[in-house]
Amino acid sequence: MSTTHEEIAVAAPRGIPALNLRELIDTNLYMPFPFQSNPHASEAAVGVENWLRTWGLTDDPAVAAMISYTRPAELAAYNSPAVDSGLLQIMANQIAYQFIFDDQAEDIGLQRPGRLLPMLSESVRILRDGQPPDTALGAALADLQRQVQERCTPAQAARWAWNSREYVHGLLHEAVAQSHSAPLGSGLCRSIRSLIAGIEPFHPLCEAAQPYELAPEVLRHPVVRRLGRLSVDAAVWIADLFSAVKEQRAGGVINLALDYQRAHQCSLPEAVRLAIRRINSTIGEYEELYDEIRPELSPSGVGYVDGMGGWIPGCYFWSRTVPRYADTMAASAVP
Repeated sequence: MSTTHEEIAVAAPRGIPALNLRELIDTNLYMPFPFQSNPHASEAAVGVENWLRTWGLTDDPAVAAMISYTRPAELAAYNSPAVDSGLLQIMANQIAYQFIFDDQAEDIGLQRPGRLLPMLSESVRILRDGQPPDTALGAALADLQRQVQERCTPAQAARWAWNSREYVHGLLHEAVAQSHSAPLGSGLCRSIRSLIAGIEPFHPLCEAAQPYELAPEVLRHPVVRRLGRLSVDAAVWIADLFSAVKEQRAGGVINLALDYQRAHQCSLPEAVRLAIRRINSTIGEYEELYDEIRPELSPSGVGYVDGMGGWIPGCYFWSRTVPRYADTMAASAVP
């Protein structure tokens, strides 16, 4: 049974058939992490609104509406319950920016992948070379990079920029896959999903939340790197469970549940069950590896891994109540 808190409806007990996909997910998903929220969440929400308004990103009513039903500050607060208000604000701003960037890239890419190139090239020029922006979206990214550089060490900021560029490149992969007529293989689907997860850029911010910068050998440790991969996959795949209905209606293909549905030619509820098994296994491996290496880590190392792992319950508790994925409650759990 998944752990919930008093503001989130308790999942249906095992043995009672789930009525909708959200109940199906709640009943079957292994969620060993409790609900937590950062006490500065409301402050961060106001800060996001002001920051987006400053750069003109919510001048479009459709974008403003998307932000209101996506709740980026809430996602940041659930993912990072222990960080200070300043770092939480950077995270919330970045989540809001990435939702806007991702939605715009998806809209353009569905029409023609090549039309994405100016948008993606501008981001790479800003992140890699510090070039001045050409658009309002680019100006917001440049300001976000400034915030990161002011808060992080040079090495952390460099890792943030590198991870952010990988995310940008991944969106082109997604656009090509979306426009391809041939069926997408499962391995390729999961590979693209890992590129566009958009979570790795937050890992240097998890490090910046610690009292001491981590040594390179800790960051490069195979188990620590594996924990990072497992936490990202589990978190983004959990979001895929709740977004599957939305993505299916929009014609999306880069989604774990939809991938299982294509591969097994089954109903969406059955595909969700298969995806949950994969996620449960991933979370189980994360727990086992963390138990093994935790005694070897410094307090800063523990805090860093906890920061990465916080995205697993964060994405779960955010996804199950955010209006962006409200269709999950209306979708039947009966195959």
